[in-house]
Amino acid sequence: MALDSDLVIKLHDDDVGAFDALYWKYHQTIYSNILKLTKNSEASQDILQDVFSMLWEKRMDIDNQRSVSGWLFVLSFNQSVNYIRKKLREYSAKDSMMALIDASDKANPKLLEDQYNLLETAISQLSSQKRRVFTLCKLEGKSYEAAAQEMNISKHTVKEYLSLAMASVKSFIKDHKDYSEAVVILWILS
Repeated sequence: MALDSDLVIKLHDDDVGAFDALYWKYHQTIYSNILKLTKNSEASQDILQDVFSMLWEKRMDIDNQRSVSGWLFVLSFNQSVNYIRKKLREYSAKDSMMALIDASDKANPKLLEDQYNLLETAISQLSSQKRRVFTLCKLEGKSYEAAAQEMNISKHTVKEYLSLAMASVKSFIKDHKDYSEAVVILWILS
């Protein structure tokens, strides 16, 4: 088996075989460490994929005299912590928004109706594929993988469609409604 430093040198020469060797050598251990932190297998798989994508993207910057395994573990740890922080912010934001929605519902049912109509109109402006992905992932709460299977497309395509759909919906809402009234919708969709 080749030394990591030799594999990094080969990575600098765009050697896909060296990348594969590093992947097979470290992916299980890194995945286990990510899973211990995130407690979510799908998120852990996504983070693992991101870590090895970054390995390929940053291959020219990696020093062959330093530990590539250490680089991978630090990167995977940082990506996992970022995921956990994002989830904590989402939970906190959703709790705040649900309280705001409850208060809004009691205080101004017309505002809630207007927000719902605005969201519905924004979704209707999407292409059929993006609308379907948005509905499955955001409104029905399905995972990327479940949406991909249902639509018979790749998980990566689902992520791309959802990202584009979210940007379109947010842009539409910001352009068509007083931003302060639409903030509840935008927070829920984040």
